[in-house]
Amino acid sequence: MSKIREINTKLNSKEISAVELTTIYLDNLEKTSSIIGSYISTTKKEALAKAKMVDAQIAKGEEIGLLAGVPMGIKDNISTTGIETTCGSKILAGYKPIYNATVVERLYAAGGIILGKCNMDEFAMGSSNENSAYGIVKNPWDLTRVPGGSSGGSAATVAAREVVFSLGSDTGGSIRQPAGFCGVVGMKPTYGRVSRYGLIAYASSLDQIGPMANSVEDCAIVHDIISGYDRLDSTSANMKATSTLAALTKDIKGLKIGIPKEYFQGDEKVLATIRKALAKYEELGAIVEETSLPNTEYALAAYYIIASAEASSNLARFDGVRYGARDGSKKDVTEMMSGTRDKFFGQEVKKRIMIGTYALSSGYYDAYYLKALKARTILKRDFDQAFAKYDVLITPIAPTLPFKLGENIKDSITMYLGDICTVTINLVGIPGITIPCGFADGLPVGMQILGKPFSEELLFNVAHSFEQNTNYNSFKPEVAINE
Repeated sequence: MSKIREINTKLNSKEISAVELTTIYLDNLEKTSSIIGSYISTTKKEALAKAKMVDAQIAKGEEIGLLAGVPMGIKDNISTTGIETTCGSKILAGYKPIYNATVVERLYAAGGIILGKCNMDEFAMGSSNENSAYGIVKNPWDLTRVPGGSSGGSAATVAAREVVFSLGSDTGGSIRQPAGFCGVVGMKPTYGRVSRYGLIAYASSLDQIGPMANSVEDCAIVHDIISGYDRLDSTSANMKATSTLAALTKDIKGLKIGIPKEYFQGDEKVLATIRKALAKYEELGAIVEETSLPNTEYALAAYYIIASAEASSNLARFDGVRYGARDGSKKDVTEMMSGTRDKFFGQEVKKRIMIGTYALSSGYYDAYYLKALKARTILKRDFDQAFAKYDVLITPIAPTLPFKLGENIKDSITMYLGDICTVTINLVGIPGITIPCGFADGLPVGMQILGKPFSEELLFNVAHSFEQNTNYNSFKPEVAINE
């Protein structure tokens, strides 16, 4: 029982109680999360208490929403009142926020039940979930491979059926890439569509919260709950709320799909799987044509300069003074700050802070950071021109299949090059959804569907149409407990 509508029907008919459902998922989580490493902390007591509240509502004959009683996981960089929120870092060990992120408030209001905080690359910096201070996360489809990052825990817990859905954050592909690697659906909304209030920032102009689930419909349900204007977020788009769920009409005849040739490089097994999926779209009546995004080659360099620069600023607050861990061996406050950051930040975080600080320094600002901003504008122009001709663009989510644990962790360049299909979307602020589109060597392959700003309704419909005419989302890894 892993679909939201199915759960809602059985709860309302009293075929199962919210407490029974929560207990089933907690038991599954306990059996598999230690194998996968998907959680940093779990919230059994709080989950069961909220489940009892849902059962009380049902007993009174009150109408419950679609998410009421539904078990979920939350990435550990999203603030949760009284629940430890570490960002996968030792520097925030023991930190318990005094407020909920807006997305958490909205999920609580809808009756969702948090089972725990999902493991992640430290401060969302990574593409493999090997950078967490709390242990690596393994891909449920092959425990010797990475689940992707930085939302690897959020993707793995959905794939392993430890929860019905989860929330991740996406700075340069951190929802879409692990969703592709783990064979689930992952949505990165338009920048500003979902409130970032309560998300512990990595790169403020790039970060966006989004849902991950085992079906497009479930992803749409969650997206509709968490999206919408929030006065607490200065970057929130003040626009009328729309329903992506209502847009799932299946008919895509005449849809124009652009295939950017610059993205079709890498493992031929991955590319062949994507091409087969594109053929399915043609069968459904869509028009598929090759196109070009000619300045794609500048995306990675621009992304890593901008993201690192913003990280160097955002992470300056972690100094051992206001909250988090502190190096108590130092008597001088300056040495204490330096010692705290040296002792409790991981290597990847230190590296990106140094890159960002260097790029922002007076002697190199124009040479690096300013040029990266100019490249960002050029990239946006490429996409504007493409969307003037095509309704959506489709690309692979990564140039390779999920790679082996430890294979790329010491090779930063290879690791960063793996993000070539995802980072541009954050730079230009458009939405993107990843769906499973097949398998190669027994591993899931993800396909990325991109649209112009605030075209989430169209993207969900295009993804749903493919899903309804294939069965790739019905498979689950062997490690998953039978439901």
